[in-house]
Amino acid sequence: MGRPGVDLAYLVAAVAFILALKGLSSPRSARRGNLIGAAGAVLATVVVLTTEHLAHLPEILAVMVLGGGVGVLAARRVAMTAMPQLVALFNGVGGGAAALVAVLEFTGRGHQPLGTGAATVFAIVVGSVSFSGSALTFAKLQELMTTRPVVLPAGRWVSVGTAVAVLVAAAWLAATGGGSPATLVLVVLAVLALIFGVLFVLPVGGADVPIVISLLNAFTGLSVAASGYLLGNVLLIVAGTLVGASGTILTRLMAQAMGRPLTSTLFGAFQARDATAVTAGAADRPVRTGSPEDVAIMLGYARKVVLVPGYGLAVAQGQHALRELAELLVDRGVAVEYGIHPVAGRMPGHMNVLLAEANVPYDQLKEMDQANSEMSSTDVALVVGANDVVNPAARTSPGSPIYGMPILNVDQAQSIVFLKRSMRPGFAGIDNELLFDPKTTMLFGDAKDSLTKVVAAVKGL
Repeated sequence: MGRPGVDLAYLVAAVAFILALKGLSSPRSARRGNLIGAAGAVLATVVVLTTEHLAHLPEILAVMVLGGGVGVLAARRVAMTAMPQLVALFNGVGGGAAALVAVLEFTGRGHQPLGTGAATVFAIVVGSVSFSGSALTFAKLQELMTTRPVVLPAGRWVSVGTAVAVLVAAAWLAATGGGSPATLVLVVLAVLALIFGVLFVLPVGGADVPIVISLLNAFTGLSVAASGYLLGNVLLIVAGTLVGASGTILTRLMAQAMGRPLTSTLFGAFQARDATAVTAGAADRPVRTGSPEDVAIMLGYARKVVLVPGYGLAVAQGQHALRELAELLVDRGVAVEYGIHPVAGRMPGHMNVLLAEANVPYDQLKEMDQANSEMSSTDVALVVGANDVVNPAARTSPGSPIYGMPILNVDQAQSIVFLKRSMRPGFAGIDNELLFDPKTTMLFGDAKDSLTKVVAAVKGL
């Protein structure tokens, strides 16, 4: 294949990446978009392997087979509830790879001009921050550590000092462009960037973690674009820029969905007040509980029901039982809709994918604004495994970590039913006053098991 053929193949791959992003903008076309993007990536990889003069092709192929096997195994085994963790992990690997490429280019080229040196240190810094930050978000989402914000003593100043040190080392490396002392400074820069990635993510907790994943995804894209500049590969520049731009847009949209600026998400923990006083003693307060039969009667004789799925539904894999319940209610003449919060399930689109697995009709899925406009005319709001996204503290408690986040206003419904395992707080770590509302009925247990019992009771009406 001649050079024009290579350029044409890269152009086709770039167009495939753009079409993939377009497809991912809607649940209906997301699967097709993924396939188009994967096809573009395969095409680009094949072109590189067959047209570039690679010095260690057998070793490269062996590592690709090994890495591909690990990726396939991880993707096939991961549960839908763990998809955000997988995204964080894979994203971190991409950032780390871009940083390693930049390190090798810097140490192997000798003296570099200012522009190349700047691109190199940019890829090292941003890729390293993405790697360590993504690893920490994985630990938070996997609950290997606390999901709450972690504020170190003098954490703000430690973070600022580390950032300044990173900038100084990066500027020195870019200006000198190489030399014997540069290797030591390069190692120091990489270590400082890894530390800053950890400090960057530690103060973020609860429902804000997915926003940081999106931001780190944008970081990875930018570091890949910079490494593409170093390698003289236009397709890497295009692909990295697309990921960086789309990740930035998604981060902004998610921050808007949470109802506060990105700066508050990233640094709000340094000014946040302790919210424990709001929830103190909540575990000792009485709640109204019901049986599956009680819930079935409330739902079966309602005129309108809004189903609000959350992370607990995903954990229990109860989406099929929820769809069956909805179909039974529709057969009885009940108007049924699903109220979907933008970050229900911890990642944008996570809940849409979960319900799509159960063949829930798209026209029954209502975005938050649509669902809220109809909540006051709803007889029963059935909340399945959600907590933070319906917590009125987002509107009423300035000291709460979710204050300002738009929520699904299920408190405006005539009656509320909560399906929860226990009275434990949600991902944000705070209690929900709505659980103690006189018009709220609690049905404790695994979401799938509880829904199955409610389905059986509705059939018996």
